[in-house]
Amino acid sequence: MSEPPIEPPFESVDAMADALDAADYFADRDTVLVSWLAGALGRPLLLEGPPGVGKTELAKAVARSLGCPLLRLQCYEGLDESKALYEWEYGKQMLYTQLVREALAQTVAGAADLSEAVERVSAHDAAFFHERFLIERPLLAALRSETPVVLLIDEIDRSDPELEAMLLEVLSDFAVSVPELGTLTARSRPYVVLTSNATRELTEALRRRCLHLVLDFPSEARELKIVRRRAPEAGEALTKHLVSFVQSVRRMDLRKTPSVAETLDWARALVLLGARALEPELVRQTLGVLLKHGDDVEKVTPELRRHLGR
Repeated sequence: MSEPPIEPPFESVDAMADALDAADYFADRDTVLVSWLAGALGRPLLLEGPPGVGKTELAKAVARSLGCPLLRLQCYEGLDESKALYEWEYGKQMLYTQLVREALAQTVAGAADLSEAVERVSAHDAAFFHERFLIERPLLAALRSETPVVLLIDEIDRSDPELEAMLLEVLSDFAVSVPELGTLTARSRPYVVLTSNATRELTEALRRRCLHLVLDFPSEARELKIVRRRAPEAGEALTKHLVSFVQSVRRMDLRKTPSVAETLDWARALVLLGARALEPELVRQTLGVLLKHGDDVEKVTPELRRHLGR
């Protein structure tokens, strides 16, 4: 069984950096380097880090920069093969059975007993367990795509360990075993991204098959660049002040640290309210845009002037 050839999606690290920048994803050099190596080596990329640091967005940006589809498998407890790999379209199989029942009747005509009739029908299993009846879920769809895709396996730590065992065949051989059809090999090699919020430890077998990258919240300089590009209407003065505020708040022990997406939401909300600078009362009124838990709001509110640098 031969694996699909490795075709690096970007000719160089610099080319990938430029492509991600054009796709509005501002990555540091280490992130670009490891992401490029994953494509060049044909290895899955495992991204770990807290929620809201851009793990999922990196996969989306790679897809945008390559102009190829993004296939996403959102993991959760209880996710099984029928939702991750494939399932049979039983309704369609039954419909076809009804349509060809005359042919089935001819097949079993003259059978000496039930066992012989079953044997005759089973000789035609391939007609009913055919790819036309196969519903491709994200993993199989990524392998069977005629052109390369980006396969995002999101929040793998939320799934059961059994799913990891199933992934080993997919990520090692780029193939899937379907008992009724045999082994289906990849037509093209997908760019695979797995994300984890580290809510549980992943198996060593899965880690060995991946290149590993830890993402954290952006530096102030990088977050400034993001807000300037994604929310330019905020203006330079407001952008600098709100990013400085968010960076200060992130150093607190909060139930949920604000993400970059929440920084952008807050910037746009402040623009809608006509803000040109951060004023304590306006910040207090709009903290619910930035912080998602009441106890976090209560913890930050008494410290507003300190975080505002006043």
